[in-house]
Amino acid sequence: MSPVAVIDIGSNSIKCLVAARAADGSLGALAQKTIDARISAGISEAAPHLAEASTIRGLAAIDELLSFAAPFSPAQTILVATSAVRDAENGTEFIDRVRAATGQTIRLLSGDEEANLIGRGLICDPALSGLRDFYVFDLGGGSLECLAFRNRRIEQAASLQLGCVRLAEKFDADREQPVVSKTLATISRHVKSTLAKAAFAFSLPPGSIAVGTGGTITTVRAIFAARAGQPLELTDTLVAISQLRTLLPELAALRLADRKLVAGLPSARADVFPTALATLIAVAEAGGFDSFRHSLYNLRFGLAAEALKID
Repeated sequence: MSPVAVIDIGSNSIKCLVAARAADGSLGALAQKTIDARISAGISEAAPHLAEASTIRGLAAIDELLSFAAPFSPAQTILVATSAVRDAENGTEFIDRVRAATGQTIRLLSGDEEANLIGRGLICDPALSGLRDFYVFDLGGGSLECLAFRNRRIEQAASLQLGCVRLAEKFDADREQPVVSKTLATISRHVKSTLAKAAFAFSLPPGSIAVGTGGTITTVRAIFAARAGQPLELTDTLVAISQLRTLLPELAALRLADRKLVAGLPSARADVFPTALATLIAVAEAGGFDSFRHSLYNLRFGLAAEALKID
């Protein structure tokens, strides 16, 4: 079967996956690329609006990723948008401008669709094939997707407005400066309060694994990989909460200019990274987890599996 290309227009980054069905029927990634475009500036406002500069960055990133996928001659190219476009009052205008510039139609995902497609992608990860009951938490710029799997089927799925860009804008007024402990504590309380009020329940058997996806966990591994002088692929996929608790005050104490120099931390994520770490720690504390099992399989893999009819 010919490959498919998936472009995920997220709040913090825009990503492309080119994938095909492997000989054994599994989903195989042929190529991937990420561009940190941050189209979601202002997402925490009462009436979020995609600024012209954000739209231009988004259009440029989409055009670059379409060119990246073109040599693979995909049979289908799928563009989806999530929280930033979903919540923006001018999201439809953004979709129209992408269609006019590229001829491509964007599928605007609801929060439930996003969460369920992330779940479908996770099931394709061979490293998780032995898990039966587990949680999944996918932290993006605009939202946090929460899932509970029982017997490898989604039992619960919730999309919460706890993305790291959204929370950084809401609680961290001057992101050029170090993030003070009071701000981090406020973020933690807000995350736990939102989880407590949500329909999502920590109802799986005690000891169930928590799987983490998204750029924050990937960046944590990249930082530790850089410090160990190893490629990310050779680092442990199990990220202990104790590691996050050690890393957070270290990075929060830095001014943004210095944080951008940290090896393994993309400069475009440096301003919201302490908020992202505080969010993941709060989720772990709310659920009683001592670690996250990292997976690189996510929304794009779910969409590719759907297009290629891979269960």
